[in-house]
Amino acid sequence: MSRVNFAFTRSNAQCLVRLTLAVLFSLSLIKASVPSAIAIKDAHVVTVSGEDLPKATVVLRGGIIEDVGANVQIPADAWVIDGAGITVYPGFIDGLSTWGIPPTPAATGAGAAAAASQARVHGPEDRPQTYSFERAADLVSPADSRLDAARAAGFTSAATFPSRGIFTGLGALVDLAGERGRDMVVAQPLGQQISIRTGAGGFSRTFPGSLMGNISYVRQLFLDLDQYQQAKKIYTENPVGTHRPEYDHALEGLAESPRLLMPAVETQQIQRMVLFGAELKRPFILYGLHEAYGCMDALKQAKVPLLVSLKWPEKPRDADPADIPTDRVLTMRAEAPAVPGMLAKAGLKFGFYSDGVATASDLKKALKKAVDAGLSRADAVRALTLSVAEMYGVSDRVGSIDKGKIANLVLVKGQVFDDKSTIEYLFIDGQQFTPSKELQQGLPAGGPGGRGGAPSIEATDDEGVQH
Repeated sequence: MSRVNFAFTRSNAQCLVRLTLAVLFSLSLIKASVPSAIAIKDAHVVTVSGEDLPKATVVLRGGIIEDVGANVQIPADAWVIDGAGITVYPGFIDGLSTWGIPPTPAATGAGAAAAASQARVHGPEDRPQTYSFERAADLVSPADSRLDAARAAGFTSAATFPSRGIFTGLGALVDLAGERGRDMVVAQPLGQQISIRTGAGGFSRTFPGSLMGNISYVRQLFLDLDQYQQAKKIYTENPVGTHRPEYDHALEGLAESPRLLMPAVETQQIQRMVLFGAELKRPFILYGLHEAYGCMDALKQAKVPLLVSLKWPEKPRDADPADIPTDRVLTMRAEAPAVPGMLAKAGLKFGFYSDGVATASDLKKALKKAVDAGLSRADAVRALTLSVAEMYGVSDRVGSIDKGKIANLVLVKGQVFDDKSTIEYLFIDGQQFTPSKELQQGLPAGGPGGRGGAPSIEATDDEGVQH
């Protein structure tokens, strides 16, 4: 090798070393800029589990609430958010949804046509419309496009269930953010949702094809489950010379369900499901409840958890002018938003669920409608947080602002449910999000100033300097 080539090569090597050191130094600075702790200072904190704290600090570290209180010392390594004019709430929880489960091809026309072309179901032995074995925990994905709107309404978690069939599958409590679906799962299984589906076309196309058929089918599956579990017990205790029971994944999924969710919208249906749930001898939750004002005594006696739909009955936008609603329908439209206030006054445990209300502005309007109809703000917040967590047995993790719980928080400028209130930040598992004003107003994200609910770290130090 010539002397010139040797000098050139040596020079390149020296440059490469300098460049490598510079890159490593830059990466160390980037790593150092990510906060190891975040402190929300001097905010009004609504703990839900205890007294409100008019001026307090919440410290988050590693996705957990490290401390909360009026006299909390801010760690030296914390990034500080100035909480003046901010109210901090626990992250809202949707009590029953499909959030996090992206729509499947079965929901499209092609999927529907394929389903219709399947062989006719002849009876209960074919386990029609039974997906009790499906797990929301295996289906959820952060790619669900609805999550931005949910976060813009203040929701950080959801009790998410699959949506096919009569037995829809095993639900999971999921946080509404994460890099992968598995990162979203907080607890599972939560329970088994039962949906009464009578289906178009009658018995010739689907089974069961009537209300009585649906109820009989549900009853039959639980009778089958009891027999299945007895057979397994007998075989486990004495397998020698005993024929083993056939594995049934539909019944296995049903057996794993810690509770049932039963549909109960109208008065008659509520009364029917109260009795039916007791007959099945398993813990259950009623969901719907729009006509609960007609059977408050039955609900007081039953003392079961309740999930109230936020999709208030209204006149359809494309209603036929010749279609005159009955007095009962008009009464339900007028009285349904008052149901939550009645339940709170009666001391009954209830929560809310979105029920297809999709945009942040519509969710806010629906919640405000319940408040305007007599529900206190404190009871409304509890129905969106701790009450839902308690009925699913996860109140040790979410639902209130307490030391050691998951760092799911909503920071609101103003009072929640007010027309002019805005969500300044959300924290989900300690990750900070800034919902755009467009999303909060129900508009498409990405306009001027819009950020689409993207995660961010925008904090200030004690001098008010933004990082």
